[in-house]
Amino acid sequence: MHKTGGGSRPKKKIYSRVRELDRAIDLQKKPSLILQLKSIIQAQKTQSLLLRDLEKEVGFVQKWNFMAAIEKYPTIFHVDGGNGTPPAVTLTNKAQKIAAEEINARQLMEPILVKNLRKLLMLSIDCRLPLETVEFIRSTMGLPCDFKTSMIARYPEYFSVKDVNGRGYLWLENWDSTLAVTAREERLAREGILDSIERAGKVRISKDGNFLGRFAFQLSFPAGFRPNKSYLEEVQKWQKMEFPSPFLNARRFESADPKARKRIVAVLHELLSLTMEKRMTTAQLEAFHSEYRLPARLLLCLIKHHGIFYITNKGAKSTVLLKEAYDGSNLIDKCPLLVFQDKFAALTGRRDTYGVGMPS
Repeated sequence: MHKTGGGSRPKKKIYSRVRELDRAIDLQKKPSLILQLKSIIQAQKTQSLLLRDLEKEVGFVQKWNFMAAIEKYPTIFHVDGGNGTPPAVTLTNKAQKIAAEEINARQLMEPILVKNLRKLLMLSIDCRLPLETVEFIRSTMGLPCDFKTSMIARYPEYFSVKDVNGRGYLWLENWDSTLAVTAREERLAREGILDSIERAGKVRISKDGNFLGRFAFQLSFPAGFRPNKSYLEEVQKWQKMEFPSPFLNARRFESADPKARKRIVAVLHELLSLTMEKRMTTAQLEAFHSEYRLPARLLLCLIKHHGIFYITNKGAKSTVLLKEAYDGSNLIDKCPLLVFQDKFAALTGRRDTYGVGMPS
C-alpha cells in the first residue's frame, strides 16, 4: 500500500478503494427510501398519506426525493384524488400483498434478535449498554421501533432496564456460555476448518495472507495490493497469535499487549457480525468505545486491518463493512427481514436493487 515517487521522495501511504463495496452502499439508497415511505403510509390509520402531509413526515428537502419515488414506481405507490379531494398516496394491491409478509419476517427475526442482543451485552465489560446506544443501532440490528416496550418486556429472564446515575441502561440478566462463541468460530466449525487444522502440516505463506488457523481471520486484500514476502510473514505471525475471547472482560488485559490488541479486532469483527448487513457507521462503532474498551485511535486500527474491514465514505456517513460478508457488492447471508425487504424492493423492477443473497 505504498506509492513511490522519483529520487529520494518519501513513500506515501494510500488507502485502496474497493468499488464493489462502495457500490453496496449506493445500491441501498433507493430501496431504503422506498421502504421508509412504505412504513410511513402503513403508520397512517387510513393506510394512505395526503401528499400535503409528506413534508411534515420527512422534511422539505427529502419531500422531493419521496415525490420522485412515488412518480417513478407506480407498481408500488398509487396516487388518488382530484375533483376537490386532496391527493393521497397508498400502496398498490400488489405492494400491500407483499408488505403483509413483513409480519411473518418479524416473527422469524425475534429469536435471532434476542440472541444477538444477548451477545451484544455479553461483549461489554459490565454486561450492560446505555439504552441510547442500543437505540442508536436499532435499525442496523433490525430491532423493532418499540423494542423497549415489546421485545425487552417479553424476555425478563434475559433483559432488564435499570437507571444508573440518571441514565437508562439495558442489562443482561443471565450469562449463557453457549452464546460465548463468535461468528468467526462458528464459521470455522461449519466449514470443517477446525478438523483440517489438526490434519494439516506446515502451512505455506499464502499470497492473500489466508491459511488454516484456529486464531486466523479471513483476509481479502484489494486487487491492486501486492504484499511482499516479509509483509506476509508478519501477517502469518499475527494470524497464528493466540488471543483471549472477545466475551472475556476487557479489564483483565493490558491494552499494550499484542494479544489484547488482536482481541480488539475480534470484538469489532463480532460486533459487525451481529448487524443485519454486517456493517456500521463509524459513529455507531464509536458509541461502544467505553463499554467495549475500544482503542482511542479506532479509525487507525480499522485501516491497519484493511484485509478484514473496509471503510467507505459513500453515502451520507462513513461506514465500516466486514469484507468476508460480501461477494462483490452482494451480502452473502441474509436474515428473514432482509429477504422480505429484497422482495418488496424488487417491485421496482430492478434486479440489482439489493443483490442476490441466501437467507441465513
